[in-house]
Amino acid sequence: MDAPAPSTTVAASVLPAALSTPVIEVDFPDIERWHAGNAGIDHVWRFSAAVPGPCITIQALTHGNEVCGAICADWLLTQRVRPTRGTLCIVFANVDAYRCFDRDDPYASRCLDEDFNRLWSAEVLDSARRSRELARARALRPVYDATDHLLDLHSMTDPCAPLALAGRHDKGVALARAIGIPESIVIDAGHSAGKRLRDYAAFDDPDDPRSALLVECGQHWERAAPVVARTAALRFLHHFGMLDPVLGSAHLDACPAPPQRTIEITHVVTIETDDFAFAVPVSGLGVIAEVGTLLARDGTKEIRTTYRDAVLVMPARRPRKGETAVRIGRVSD
Repeated sequence: MDAPAPSTTVAASVLPAALSTPVIEVDFPDIERWHAGNAGIDHVWRFSAAVPGPCITIQALTHGNEVCGAICADWLLTQRVRPTRGTLCIVFANVDAYRCFDRDDPYASRCLDEDFNRLWSAEVLDSARRSRELARARALRPVYDATDHLLDLHSMTDPCAPLALAGRHDKGVALARAIGIPESIVIDAGHSAGKRLRDYAAFDDPDDPRSALLVECGQHWERAAPVVARTAALRFLHHFGMLDPVLGSAHLDACPAPPQRTIEITHVVTIETDDFAFAVPVSGLGVIAEVGTLLARDGTKEIRTTYRDAVLVMPARRPRKGETAVRIGRVSD
């Protein structure tokens, strides 16, 4: 698999930051041909085999500028991939944001009104709040309620090795290990700004067999990210015994997946003021070697590391009040 090389741990406090807008190396598929769907909801496709089995959902475009999932979903539909048992759903989520993508301002189409991936609690979904993302979430909610296992395909703002975000329970880590990629599995509880889809309802219940995995496939527009997305999707199907073996032989790597490691998040830095700034350059999977290193200032508050070799997970390129600035974790195996 042609995936990006993992970030390297270094003795220095931090790794250099990526400052410029990355080059857009991929073509954006025309997904309007998939608009009608076949499940009664636009851009949702459902295929059921004659043999019973689980219902799995592969989702693209939780965020409108994260194109690797759309490339993967477009490929699955174009190749007429069908489950050998059970039911496969393929979902293009925030389609309206995707339609607004502008190469001159490529970060702007992450969402329209609010983050689609911070809405996934009953309190929010059943509230009187209104937004375009909430309207779409409510329309798609029955799909997720009927899903046994979810693969949510994402990408990242800055160059970084792919990550599997497994949630906070053992079942998420087990699913990430069963899929076998990416190399780094992040154990975390999400964001204070709102619940992610992968933490919705039964997916976040340790006693419920239903599960979800969020895969960050690399930088938004790098050529390798769609390769990671497609490989993760095919491995996901294979794990649940739903992948045609001919398709698997043609597209999955013959060599085994690399050893995986887990990174357990211990601190989520949520921005409290309009005067937040990192005190040092930061990058995804960068390692801060020394205890007590000043990482950031949030108004008058100093944020420092509390243990050696702290791993920085997905630092924000454009920190905003109320949002997550960075997650800090330690390698647990």
